[in-house]
Amino acid sequence: QVHLVESGGGLVQPGGSLRLSCAASGSMFRMYVMGWYRQAPGKQRELVALIGSGGSTNYPGSAKGRFTISRDNTKNTVYLQMNSLKPEDTAVYYCNAKLGAENLWGLGTQVTVST
Repeated sequence: QVHLVESGGGLVQPGGSLRLSCAASGSMFRMYVMGWYRQAPGKQRELVALIGSGGSTNYPGSAKGRFTISRDNTKNTVYLQMNSLKPEDTAVYYCNAKLGAENLWGLGTQVTVST
């Protein structure tokens, strides 16, 4: 089973950038579909970006064009590069790993976009 640890969150001004990292343990990392989700106060958790085991990506919401998900299977790490950040991007960002019936979550990292 994969264990996930996020890092890279923090406080950034509107228009700024952050790169989140999610380090995974386990030898099967390359087989997992990896995703980044976020949850703002009072809102449901929402999908930000997905990357398949073959590297295909999907950005279903407002992150498209501003955020980029990538993975380095040699480092068991998935990244989320976030550019042109807006106050509405403020949320706890969670890393997710899916493989078959497994659906695993990290503890999250806080991103705050504010002046």
